[in-house]
Amino acid sequence: MNNPAKILVVDDTPANLKLLADLLSFNGYSVLTARDGEEGLEVVGRQHPDLVLADIMMPRMSGYELCQRIRGDSETAMLPVVLVTSLDPNQERLKGIEAGADDFIPKPIQTQELLARVRSLLRIKALNDKVREQAGQLAEWNARLQQRVDEQVRQLEGLSRLKRFLSPQLAEMIMAGDSDPMRSHRREVTVVFLDLRGFTSFAETAEPEEVMGVLREYHTAMGRLIQAYEGTLERFTGDGMMIFFNDPIVIDRPAERAVRMSVAMRGKAAELNEIWIRRGIELGLGIGIAKGYATIGAIGFEERVDYGAIGTVTNLSARLCSMAAAGEILVDRKTLGAVEELVTSEAVGPLELHGFSRPVPAFRIVSLKAEGQ
Repeated sequence: MNNPAKILVVDDTPANLKLLADLLSFNGYSVLTARDGEEGLEVVGRQHPDLVLADIMMPRMSGYELCQRIRGDSETAMLPVVLVTSLDPNQERLKGIEAGADDFIPKPIQTQELLARVRSLLRIKALNDKVREQAGQLAEWNARLQQRVDEQVRQLEGLSRLKRFLSPQLAEMIMAGDSDPMRSHRREVTVVFLDLRGFTSFAETAEPEEVMGVLREYHTAMGRLIQAYEGTLERFTGDGMMIFFNDPIVIDRPAERAVRMSVAMRGKAAELNEIWIRRGIELGLGIGIAKGYATIGAIGFEERVDYGAIGTVTNLSARLCSMAAAGEILVDRKTLGAVEELVTSEAVGPLELHGFSRPVPAFRIVSLKAEGQ
């Protein structure tokens, strides 16, 4: 059940005070009383009534002044005030309006008129209170929304910084608070290793600024393709790059993505080479791909950690890359087995590879077959 509205009656005449208090109490209102304006103002501050019914002519503080003081306080500015007068209401109305009164009731008081005016003003106050409550809620929601926006902006800024040093997938997992993606784990991956043929001799004879410019063009072009095919860039080593697929995010057909990316890289490297040749620079891209299990996770020490993969598969892709001529993509048997229906290939092995005791079967990816072929 809702609490009854509180009405403050302010009148210096005890009989009038009792009459109004009894009338309002009988009609279900909670009544507060005060004998003059000053006392009424104190009750307003302590009891927070829903409406004030005040006589105009009172000692110490008149009803006009009481109304002005109520309107002057931001906490009570919307509190309904009804002035009761035995004087000519037409003459007193302008003064009451200037003081901020909401309504006037002449004496002798008509019971039904008084109750009707009280109900009307209480409805208006209830609406005003609802609006203020909703405004407060809206301000709180806006503040919370701004906090969330600020937090998301900070997260995006942090994610952007992380993506400069980690793969986008790994950075997003870290920012999302997923179970520690940096922990050591074992997973089957497809590893792509690439570097530029002729880069060492070029770097020995060219100016450092020219070398850095070529690397910037090369890294930018290859990096965009790595992101497009959702590979994880493990590291740069000058002109060398190592990328693996299927970690930290498990994906469908990782070997296929690796091969498709490599073919796209070969094409992009050919475009770059045309530009470089016009500048007197002769370089070519060699790529090696291998499929197998690796141990993956954080590598380094407390102040400096990289996300890397260790295992025979990474060594194999690097060795295949070292054997690849400019424009050549060499893959191991497992990789070919996963993409054989998608590519045209040629056998080039077995190859004697450093670090491997036996010759390794290897295959050259000539091209991707046309879709539907």
